[in-house]
Amino acid sequence: MTERESQAPEDRKPQSDEARSQFTQPIGVVAAAPVVEEESSVTSEFALPDGLNVQAPETVDAEGSAFTPPKTYSSRQSPAAFTPAHGVPMVKLTKEAPWQDRMRTMLRMPVAERPAPEPAQKQDDAGPAVPRVLDLTLRIGELLLAGGEGAEDVEAAMFAVCRSYGLDRCEPTVTFTLLSITFQPSLVDDPVSASRTVRRRGTDYNRLAAVFRLVDDISDEDDEVDITLEEAYRRLAEIRRNRHPYPGWALTGANGLLAGSASILVGGDLLVFVAAAVGAMLGDRLAWLCAGRGFPEFYQFTVAAMPPAAIGLVLSLAHVDVKASAVITGGLFALLPGRALVAGVQDGLTGFYITASARLLEVMYFFVGIVIGVLIMLYVGVQLNAQLNPEAALKPVERPLWQIAASMALSLAFAVLLQQERSTVLAVTLNGGVAWVVYGAMHDAGQISPVASTAAAAGLVGLFGQLFSRYRFASALPYVTAAIGPLLPGSATYFGLLAIAHNDVNQGLVSLSKAAALAMAIAIGVNLGGEISRLFIRSPGAANRRAAKRTRGF
Repeated sequence: MTERESQAPEDRKPQSDEARSQFTQPIGVVAAAPVVEEESSVTSEFALPDGLNVQAPETVDAEGSAFTPPKTYSSRQSPAAFTPAHGVPMVKLTKEAPWQDRMRTMLRMPVAERPAPEPAQKQDDAGPAVPRVLDLTLRIGELLLAGGEGAEDVEAAMFAVCRSYGLDRCEPTVTFTLLSITFQPSLVDDPVSASRTVRRRGTDYNRLAAVFRLVDDISDEDDEVDITLEEAYRRLAEIRRNRHPYPGWALTGANGLLAGSASILVGGDLLVFVAAAVGAMLGDRLAWLCAGRGFPEFYQFTVAAMPPAAIGLVLSLAHVDVKASAVITGGLFALLPGRALVAGVQDGLTGFYITASARLLEVMYFFVGIVIGVLIMLYVGVQLNAQLNPEAALKPVERPLWQIAASMALSLAFAVLLQQERSTVLAVTLNGGVAWVVYGAMHDAGQISPVASTAAAAGLVGLFGQLFSRYRFASALPYVTAAIGPLLPGSATYFGLLAIAHNDVNQGLVSLSKAAALAMAIAIGVNLGGEISRLFIRSPGAANRRAAKRTRGF
């Protein structure tokens, strides 16, 4: 009998399924030797699974830092971002649209809803360091804001620079004297913030145009254009070192031409033209002298307003058959801060209320300085029994051809004072002539109120200025600011001050209120013309403009 046969019958029964464990390896399978661990530990759900190949970090900082150079951005290889319930809006950032419109469209969208950008043109293995990109962005924004550019366009330019160097998750902030920008690499990384203070402002539209060209080249999506960070810094340094296109004597002469042309607009003749020009040039030299001694701009405006008023009083006391009020009015045209007024109202209409309040407060201080300078001279004239008649405002002189020529000369002089590029002087001169033709046709021929006529003419100036600027991918300020010169409320300001000097405070305040209404009409008209121009431009994302619901009160 064999060993198998000697076994008991119950031992030869097959085992039931309940007696065999489902984890028991079947017969014939060789089990692997168990791995003996030195110390048992509880497995964490955050532990890396077996088989996952994880590369060791090259640097000591395993979590990464916001100050490390970002990797080259590629929209094709980037993971999908958060998608809202209603989907990502379709925004085509085409090359045909100017960079101002493309970047403004992106800024008006929340960060989570911004579409993935095109592949970045900077093809370095490791992009530039984040602090250097932010520093370049702030320097460019400083030049734009100091040159008088609106806060909205400054933000768009700053966002364009950061986005071109791979920093898409950035938020620029612009106020009157402070620029700041924040970049957050991802939702789990620490944000990086940088700021810069704008301490000095200057009027140089030639430099402003050069900065716009630099931003346009940096944000160009063409692969053939590759502006490295070092190249951008070099061009920015050249822009800051550039000399003004016009010498000092040309600026003084432009002041005289502006004042003389303005005196022709309000009914002056050749003698009045010469007197107003001489007074404006004397005021300009005195203002330069005060600036060299470190006096604030308030006192510079006060001193600059005195010579034209003094010359008008001398002509009146000498009983010269001239219109002394036209001499004083012409001198005021050369001092009224139309540039700051337009920029302030534009910032307010686009939602930058802090910057708008600061700009308008600056305009008010300048205006008060002009008022004090003229009132001092007018009080002296009243004490000397000068024959200054406030009723002269009721007797306008209509000389259409002379006034059109004077308006174009005024815009030309204003363009020189703003240090514009010579290629833009002709366009802005013609734009100023068109503005005066529209104003004269509506007010003189059509008997429409001066406020409505001024607003319509300023709207046409803003429309043409925006179209010119978009055609050349440049700023609209050089095409707009000088063209509104003939529309500035110089005569209303003068007659209001003259009434106050004659102790007719009520009439003076009425005339000054009219001047303020005309100034607001100019600023609002220019902004409205710019908005209307977008109807003729293929602006991306125009239907998704997110600034419309901020001021509805709910």
